[in-house]
Amino acid sequence: MVRSMYSGVAGMKANQTRMDVIGNNISNANTFGFKSSRATFRDMYYQQLRGASGGTASRGGVNPSSVGYGAQIGSVDLLMTQSAMTSTGNPLDAAIDGEGFFQVMDPDGNVYFTKAGLFKIDPATGALTDSNGNFVLGTSATNGKLDSERPGRNKIIFNVDPVQPNIASIKTEISGRQITIKSTNQKRTSNVSFTFSKATDMPDGKRAEAIIDNGGSVINIKLNANESFTDMADFQGAVNNAITNTYGGAHPGGDFQFSMDPDPFKDGALTGDQIITTAAADFEGGGIDLDKAGGTVSADGSFLGGFKVLETGLKFSGKGDFNITVKKEAADVDKKLPERYVIEATDANGGKYSGYVSKERADGSSGGYSVMLSREGGDSNDTITLTYPNSEKIEQNLNTQTKIGTAKPSLPTRNVGLGKGSFTLTGGTEFIEQDVGNLTGISIGADGTIMGASAAGLQILGRIDLATFANSDGLLQTGNTYFTETANSGKVKYAVAGEDGTGIIKNSALEMSNVDLSQEFSDMITTQRGFQACSRLITVSDTMLEELINLKR
Repeated sequence: MVRSMYSGVAGMKANQTRMDVIGNNISNANTFGFKSSRATFRDMYYQQLRGASGGTASRGGVNPSSVGYGAQIGSVDLLMTQSAMTSTGNPLDAAIDGEGFFQVMDPDGNVYFTKAGLFKIDPATGALTDSNGNFVLGTSATNGKLDSERPGRNKIIFNVDPVQPNIASIKTEISGRQITIKSTNQKRTSNVSFTFSKATDMPDGKRAEAIIDNGGSVINIKLNANESFTDMADFQGAVNNAITNTYGGAHPGGDFQFSMDPDPFKDGALTGDQIITTAAADFEGGGIDLDKAGGTVSADGSFLGGFKVLETGLKFSGKGDFNITVKKEAADVDKKLPERYVIEATDANGGKYSGYVSKERADGSSGGYSVMLSREGGDSNDTITLTYPNSEKIEQNLNTQTKIGTAKPSLPTRNVGLGKGSFTLTGGTEFIEQDVGNLTGISIGADGTIMGASAAGLQILGRIDLATFANSDGLLQTGNTYFTETANSGKVKYAVAGEDGTGIIKNSALEMSNVDLSQEFSDMITTQRGFQACSRLITVSDTMLEELINLKR
């Protein structure tokens, strides 16, 4: 009687424990990274009623007889099966698709392992932490490079690159020259705008003066038209001295450096007038050949077989050949236009120029023809003037043949043309320290590498490394979805995600609980029935004891 009662008690205790395990599983059905458990039973000790005996020639063998004392919990096992993942949209959430655990460290230096990758950045320390405020471990980065290619167990502290300084500069072309102006100080205030002009009334000995507006961002340099500048360094020094004198000290942009290619000073000193004045170019060779026999050159250099190019505007300097055509245009009575010859030219960049022949030389004398070709959409500098010295011969040629010829420009004159427009320096920046608050984007790669975007560009911030165990089922659950190493889990090993049998890391995702509710509810029913049956053992045994006691009546 007593044995059955104690078996019932033991069975109720075992089923109660199993129900506790089921309850814990069900309550954590929505806990990210949770791993469910299962409770198993085993029978308890036995009281032997009769021992076993072997058979003989005269009697058969006898089996042992024993009565058990119920059941008890055999084990509570962790089920480390992979669970489904859910997308979160949070770039700092991470899930492991396969084997491995994230590593975290609490303030006391205790290390835990977890499947829950709910990470965030601590603004005070720049460290990567989990939802419990503990440090995520792995490999940090310095100056955008990982401290080690091997997996680590260090706090991941984000070091955001500063914005590196840049000098302000401009590079442009004038008169076929590449002109570059640079600042020497790396500051935003180096982004200034220059204009250049000349002055004829500046006193002797004063080479340049500066007019500075808008707090130093607009600088107008006036050069003494009559002063000479020996070379680029001499010109540059005069400009910077003028800026310093007007600004009352060094300009925030520092000194400004000038370079020109080809160097206009290679043939000697230049006056302020030459440096500022728009460049012009002479022409040599070629010409417009309208003569069947080809043009010949007279003693004075004019072309007898066609027009001679005398001068040109700035935009034609050093540009190469011009294709030129001549065509006859009939008189237009309605427009009161006489019969005339249209001269058209096209430069190497597609610029188009046109003009009409008139009975007047370029120098204003009679007896020859001249024509000025103006560029479509150009200004007064965009012209070519052509002359023809022999009116009879040109009339013969124009009436008998129209032919395409070329005019070849020589090298530009020494005029530089800085007065043509403004020069705005751009790109100047200062050194700017940055921290995690300056990050504009962040992502975690499949191997755990963390990339961050800021004003300094895209950089590596660190890497989340994983931990593995020979027997992960042997880990101990400690709460907060944490596990700790035990004697039966094996020693922890570190690995880069995706290597040494570990899974890759999924960004913006979390691993869900692996609790199977259908299984848990089924187990709940059988456990409840087992508990109920064991309770009946106690009540029935009690009834039997009551009957036994009542025998004395």
